[in-house]
Amino acid sequence: MRLPQPLWLPLLALPLGGCWIDAAIGPAAVVTGTSIILIGRTPTDVLASLATGRDCSVVNYERRLPYCMELPGPPPPAPFCTPSLGRADCWTMPPPGAPLRGIADPPRLPEPPAPGPRWSLDTMLNGPISR
Repeated sequence: MRLPQPLWLPLLALPLGGCWIDAAIGPAAVVTGTSIILIGRTPTDVLASLATGRDCSVVNYERRLPYCMELPGPPPPAPFCTPSLGRADCWTMPPPGAPLRGIADPPRLPEPPAPGPRWSLDTMLNGPISR
């Protein structure tokens, strides 16, 4: 692909920038190193991941994996197990009429009592207010 002349001409001037390029290298290195530590990819990797819809990272490349990997799918559903005669029966979805509590579920705690009338110092001294 050939770039139109007005676009590639400024690119040739970048190395001639002098001091401002040296001043930009330090902060760019700090941003890149910090992003690798915090999110496991560089800012360029984030842009590549957004553009491709895959997991792109130099960390993958360093681990001798492909630079862009497919995103993992959702995990399989956890099995629902109920007690049976001498063993456990497990399903991916509970069958109709199965008990609501599985084998590994702890017993349900009793529900807390409903809040009663609030007592205040006025109520304690003068009695309940009649309406």
